[in-house]
Amino acid sequence: MLVQALASPSARWENRIARTVALLERRGYAVAPARLAAICAGGPLPEQSVLEAVAGHPELDIQHGMVVSRGSPCALASAERARTHNTSSAAYLRETVRFVRVLARLNPYIRAVSIAGSLAAGGFRDSDDVDLNLVVEDGRRHLAYVAVNLLGMAHALRHRRKPVDTHSARPLAPRVMTANLILERSQCFPLERQDEDMAYELLAAEPVHGRALWREIVTANPGLVEHFPQLDQRPAPLAVDTAAALPHWLFPRLLDRPSRHLGGAAWRYMQWTRRKRPEALARVAYVRGTMRPYALFDEPP
Repeated sequence: MLVQALASPSARWENRIARTVALLERRGYAVAPARLAAICAGGPLPEQSVLEAVAGHPELDIQHGMVVSRGSPCALASAERARTHNTSSAAYLRETVRFVRVLARLNPYIRAVSIAGSLAAGGFRDSDDVDLNLVVEDGRRHLAYVAVNLLGMAHALRHRRKPVDTHSARPLAPRVMTANLILERSQCFPLERQDEDMAYELLAAEPVHGRALWREIVTANPGLVEHFPQLDQRPAPLAVDTAAALPHWLFPRLLDRPSRHLGGAAWRYMQWTRRKRPEALARVAYVRGTMRPYALFDEPP
């Protein structure tokens, strides 16, 4: 205990910083020291503290302005993405907010929506799609998946000239909006998973609809705040709740079963179109692994 008490602050912070770097690298990217300081596991730190801790850590380094573990391949790609984010993200943020407003108006059972993925994390480029996390009323996860994809297809038809990559290419129109994580309300109270990866998923996401519900979820799952105390004061500058334009009775739970079959068929078709792109299949498998036990189409029929 005396040795720990006498240790320098940077030495005490090294473990938290290294944990955060490892978490980000599992997701395939890295961030600059200032960003790392703000999102550090265990609570925010001054940027100078991050710089001092990295300088004293044998397994951490700063490459291309990004904090990475030594030998990590993430630095250059992450630096390039950070640069493109500054020029590409604003227009996509505005477009996503409009999309979510329409989605919420037409689907009253969708209780909360947040922006996830690269657009929320600060590494967006024009060829990316926009990931959305949703919380829906019980028994309507697959219905919400179909709703996002149908509205997303109509939306994508207006963006046929959008750049694509191996993940966002589609036969008729590029994928622009996509459902990343869909939770039923009862699954959130409490969340089965309260590990640091789930905590970071909520921290990195940007609420757009249902701000009060997102706050309830954080309050009801204190394990998340233990990993990232920043969640307790998470601002939500884009969140403006949208009133539903359609009556609730139009969307009974019995629609979820046919939606599951329809959504599952569409999902399997998309995996078939990726059959000659192993890197795309590998990415899908990784993302689905991070979402379990909440991944759609994993559960038995």
